Amino acid sequence: MSEEQSETGTGWPRPVGPARPQGPAGEPDPRPEAPDPDEISPLVPEGEPPAQDEGSSDVGGSSGAAAVAGVGRRFTSAGAMIALLLGLLGFTLVVQLRTTSTDPTSAATRQEDLVRIFSDLDSREKRLRQDIESLEESQRQLRSGEQGRQAALEEATRRADELGILAGTLPARGPGLGVRFEAGSKPISAYRILDAVQELRGAGAEAMQISGGDGASVRIIASTYFLDGGDGALVVDGRPLTGPFTITVIGDPTTMATALKIPGGVAASVAGDGGTVIVEDREVAEVSALHAPVKLEHARPVS
Repeated sequence: MSEEQSETGTGWPRPVGPARPQGPAGEPDPRPEAPDPDEISPLVPEGEPPAQDEGSSDVGGSSGAAAVAGVGRRFTSAGAMIALLLGLLGFTLVVQLRTTSTDPTSAATRQEDLVRIFSDLDSREKRLRQDIESLEESQRQLRSGEQGRQAALEEATRRADELGILAGTLPARGPGLGVRFEAGSKPISAYRILDAVQELRGAGAEAMQISGGDGASVRIIASTYFLDGGDGALVVDGRPLTGPFTITVIGDPTTMATALKIPGGVAASVAGDGGTVIVEDREVAEVSALHAPVKLEHARPVS
């Protein structure tokens, strides 16, 4: 047995090649993970890492990392958008609360005032809606053939009657008053009669005539004038009338009577002259005196 065989203790010769790592005191390295020099591939140059095939675990790891990064970016964008929306919502609520709390009109208005305002607005809305419905109904009638022509004729007739009453060319009847002027120590002046006519017009009189003691009557219209005549007489539109004088007027009796009897009014003025004003309510007052139509020389209707 040679010297080399005796050193191995097996009788076999020592293998030729690099020696395995030795542990302490020259013993072999007991670590199982220590590579065997015989297993090192002689085809791989020293210091160069082995090439990796396609589809290796490293490529898969890189793809997984990229996917995780994309998902993270998506979650980050969604979170940023949600945070932005929540911030806008909070800002809107804060502005609304500040506006409501600092509005001086709402703070100073009492609940009763608000209820009254709402009630007035509701009533006004109802009236306007009724007016709209009435106008729409009139429009439909005017546009509907024979019915429209008939409605137009009736409307024209109504307007002509109203204008005839105002102009004094048509007689009229309705509720009203009979106002009688009796002279005292002083005669009833034209100024007192004119004052009474203006008071009645202001109270809503629609038609009037004045009658004298002799039964003569004159229709009172917008152009009627009054003059003092002799011996207590009165000249109305050039026609003389003797006292006592009576004005027959159509309108709301209560309103017109109140206007004549107010302190310092017509009744008080006539009483100051020693005369008397007698006001009589009439359920049906008739104004039958007519005024001749005035022939126009200069005025023309605008077409």
